[in-house]
Amino acid sequence: MNDDVTDYIEKAKPWQKQVCTRLRQLAHRTVPGVEEAFQYGKPHFLRDGGHAAAIHVAKDKVTFMVFNAAGVDAVPGLLRPLGNGERKAVDIREGDEVDYGLVADVLRRTCGAH
Repeated sequence: MNDDVTDYIEKAKPWQKQVCTRLRQLAHRTVPGVEEAFQYGKPHFLRDGGHAAAIHVAKDKVTFMVFNAAGVDAVPGLLRPLGNGERKAVDIREGDEVDYGLVADVLRRTCGAH
């Protein structure tokens, strides 16, 4: 666990800390050999030196972004494309019901983890 990532999560609102902690655990359970790094001002999860996912805390949401997601279809209301679609993001707001199983499945597919 990266101390800078821990500090970033600890500074969030209580509900955001819960979401971030769950996403962090999800990344570690889902991606074999995942490594944490604090890059571009936010937590990133790396696999074999490449970006797998990132967490971003904003005022009213937490965004979980996955990389290498061109082959994953967007899911209206859950998984939105970013840029050219190579990245996809899940926005989580306070009180949202989150299908963490689906988030893990998307991460698994984008990382080639089985």
